[in-house]
Order: sequence, then structure tokens, then C-alpha cells
Amino acid sequence: MSKKIRELKAMLNKAGFTETSGKGSHTKWLHPLFLGRITLSGKDGNDAKPY
Repeated sequence: MSKKIRELKAMLNKAGFTETSGKGSHTKWLHPLFLGRITLSGKDGNDAKPY
């Protein structure tokens, strides 16, 4: 069973990422030591996509 978006957000917060808003249901996650960003799409209750 795949993880929920809220679970991934909690994992990213715990790892030190900060959330910035995006368009619609997208959120961008930034970390000072990671060169780039992670984008999550979907609402908190949705299943995360496997890619």
C-alpha cells in the first residue's frame, strides 16, 4: 500500500525540509543542504504516486 501525502510531508519535515506553496495542490520542499527541490502533488489524504 502506498503512503499518503500527509505521511510524506511529515517525513520531509522531520528530515529538515521547509514547505513553500505551489500552484493548486502542489507543494515545494527545500533543504539547505540539498541542491534542488522536491515537488509533491495532491491533497493530504491522497495516495502518493509511486514515482
